[in-house]
Amino acid sequence: MAIATKPEGLNFELPEDLKLLRRSIREFVEKELWPVGQQVEDTDQIPQATLDKMKEVGLFGLPFPEEYGGADVGELGYCVALEELGRANAAFSNVIGAHCSIGAMALHLDGSKELKDKYMPRLCTGELIACFALSEPNAGSDAANIQTSAVRQGDAYVVNGVKHFITNGDFADFATVFTVTDRNLGARGGITALWVDLNQPGVKRGPNDKKMGLYGSHTCELIFNDAKVPADHVIGQVGLGFITAMRTLDMGRLSLGAGCVGASQFGLEKAIAHAKERIQFGKPIAKQQAVQFMLADIATEIYAARNMVYNGAWKADRGERFSMEAAMVKRYCSDMAIHVVDRVLQIFGGSGFMKETGIERGYRDARILAIYEGTNEIQRMIIAEELIK
Repeated sequence: MAIATKPEGLNFELPEDLKLLRRSIREFVEKELWPVGQQVEDTDQIPQATLDKMKEVGLFGLPFPEEYGGADVGELGYCVALEELGRANAAFSNVIGAHCSIGAMALHLDGSKELKDKYMPRLCTGELIACFALSEPNAGSDAANIQTSAVRQGDAYVVNGVKHFITNGDFADFATVFTVTDRNLGARGGITALWVDLNQPGVKRGPNDKKMGLYGSHTCELIFNDAKVPADHVIGQVGLGFITAMRTLDMGRLSLGAGCVGASQFGLEKAIAHAKERIQFGKPIAKQQAVQFMLADIATEIYAARNMVYNGAWKADRGERFSMEAAMVKRYCSDMAIHVVDRVLQIFGGSGFMKETGIERGYRDARILAIYEGTNEIQRMIIAEELIK
């Protein structure tokens, strides 16, 4: 059957403003972040001067509205930016992600106007840093089983408990903390999100965790011992904190997927360049079919992942429900990134195992992707539940 006109409505081209954003973030990454990437790895610390430059160019306010001083690039623009940040040491995107994607995002999504007016402008400039405190020693994947309590006493909540593996926890000023306010109701009406000042009495930070990778991005415990939180610092509604947690994590999973795409794309580019230069059996290994097939598979998987991320972000910006898509993005993109860096290392051979190439760092950094922000087993459960509905 002949079709007289081409169908309208589908446009896979990024708008010009997001192309400009991509170029500007890439230039910043290459000029400011690449030169200190190895220093971050060696010292386990992002230089303060670099953090200040990240604040100056607006990275800490990328997804948030202009009324608060944010860049207001939307979720799609934010994912485009995170993709470019993924081309640098993972510590940089992790610090931004913990702050923007989940820490401050919970306040942005469900906070009261008064709370947002008071704190969002300083969060967007990076004057204040946020983190997201859900996980506990005995409540990782089983997030509904958190034990940290918040008891109302007059005009404040008194918080007691321990949060575990909290990214940015060592230097964040505020945290979105998920607490139990009614143990009988559990996740269905008994969990409340609080916006907590981490520099107040009753809050202690544990030592930084010693990790396999992600040097420069720190995690630690947050320990609450009769910490008092004003009652008007509830995010959303009392008892509905688990909904806030899931809504926030949906957003975080999209941007995490974007970072996976960026890191994988950078790995592919390095693998192609190496394969063209490395001579074995009298010719570049890029001429070997085994290497060609690995490059082709990597490129195909990145193409699929990027389109998944952009589609999920597009749905988020349109105000559509995207929980299943977010779970798919997180599951696929994280597994993809792990598989990609494994094959990139294989293409580099023995040199990829050496620290100077940076490939082994990417290999170590990638492994956490299938674990944090909801393990990939949990993502499969989410997807299946949505399908069965």
